[in-house]
Amino acid sequence: MTTLAATRNALGIELTDLHIHLGGAVAPHTLWSLAHQQGFKLPVSGYWEFVEFITIDPSKIHSLDDYLNYFHWTEKIQSSPEAVERSVYEIISKEFRSSNVTQLELRFNPMKRNRGGEQDLDHIIHAALRGLDRVALDYKTKSGLIFCLAREFPFDLNRIIAEKAMLYRHRGVVGLDVAGSESQAGDFKHNSGKYADLFREVREAGLGITVHVGETPDSPASDVIEMVEIARPHRIGHGIQAAFSEETMALLRQNNICLEICPTSNLQTHAVSGLEQLAIVLRNFIDARVPFTINTDNPYLSHTNLRYEIDLLLSNNILSREELLACYENASRFSFL
Repeated sequence: MTTLAATRNALGIELTDLHIHLGGAVAPHTLWSLAHQQGFKLPVSGYWEFVEFITIDPSKIHSLDDYLNYFHWTEKIQSSPEAVERSVYEIISKEFRSSNVTQLELRFNPMKRNRGGEQDLDHIIHAALRGLDRVALDYKTKSGLIFCLAREFPFDLNRIIAEKAMLYRHRGVVGLDVAGSESQAGDFKHNSGKYADLFREVREAGLGITVHVGETPDSPASDVIEMVEIARPHRIGHGIQAAFSEETMALLRQNNICLEICPTSNLQTHAVSGLEQLAIVLRNFIDARVPFTINTDNPYLSHTNLRYEIDLLLSNNILSREELLACYENASRFSFL
């Protein structure tokens, strides 16, 4: 018998989202409420202007850097224990209600939520963990946190984030990520040996590793290879450019690395030029037997959810129902939870 919950997406199954960011997944009305609760002076005159201010206008996005600029205010508004706890709860519960997402890995950089050290980092982390506990009780979902290292941070700051991830690995933190503009990867290249040692320590502690790489037309497939050598990740966020290199796809297949594809986001950031190229990218991965999943990235920022992502791929004949089911089998198999 088909339940009402199973109708929340075209596949009629429970879904897993492995790639979703705290900063881009909170509803505007919740951010509006949090901003006023904390006394922020916003650079807008009213609510509807605020909605436009923190959600994507595709006509104004010409690069990944343009896209990332939207996070400045969402991260600032979320910079308190109360805001982080509420945000975590609202995101996971909303994804369950909208698309029947019952397993979710939510990622964020806790150091971008402590106002440059004004707030205690552990208090921010504990708040996020309380959000996980509350939503698990209310919705019976299974979720975990992934901490993001920042490409623009120096190694010493990123090491602190990694150490916090390992400290809370038995409490709800399941993985470590590398995020940020690939144009700011200088520290990773300069300190590649230090980062390789850090990632090895994180893996030995039992955490999963994923990295954002290969998500812009300007980033060559060689960047994917380089990050695989440094981080030895279990998964890669986006990795679009790997689709145009047989060598890179072979490396991903041989190391059993799963890609976290986010169709709407990849279209908005111009990681792909359009639906036709998105179809080519995904077909290349299928033909090369590179596993991938379908995710949302930033649901409210990008006006999407997993139900919409599935419909987008089905209605444009980019993936079949069977291929999408395989994507969510991959999501369960490669989950860090």
